[in-house]
Amino acid sequence: MGHQTDTYLRRENAKVEFKAKDKTSDYESPDSVQADLLETFDYEYAGKKISIVSETSEFTSVCPYSGLPDFGTLRIEYVPREKILELRSLKYYLLAYRNVGVFYEHLVNRILDDLVSACSPEQMTVTLQASPRGGIRTTVTARHPRRTPEESESGEGA
Repeated sequence: MGHQTDTYLRRENAKVEFKAKDKTSDYESPDSVQADLLETFDYEYAGKKISIVSETSEFTSVCPYSGLPDFGTLRIEYVPREKILELRSLKYYLLAYRNVGVFYEHLVNRILDDLVSACSPEQMTVTLQASPRGGIRTTVTARHPRRTPEESESGEGA
């Protein structure tokens, strides 16, 4: 991606600077988000399957291409094993993305990986429905465990 090296300049302290003609916008690298912000508590009914859905319509990050803010609705749905995500810590974790430059496709995978590492769920789905920009609405979904295209089409592995 030769274009990125011309457009993005790495700086100290995980900062990235975007240059667009006469404009610049500083934002954080995804490496600045600390997954250790996430806390869990014991699920007292381990073995009983429940579905937990957490959703925020106030999710924000920064487009690494334009340097402009991105807004959207982030939905996390999971079936816990023995640990449940503590919501206050989840809010602080998600808030850490507000100044982070990251593409949607990378964002949902990063969040999924961090949340799965924190609570080891049986299943988890992270979906970002990004607010339209330029008339295009984008929805990106990542799942754990990852399913093959054949499983997804047949409904298996769900």
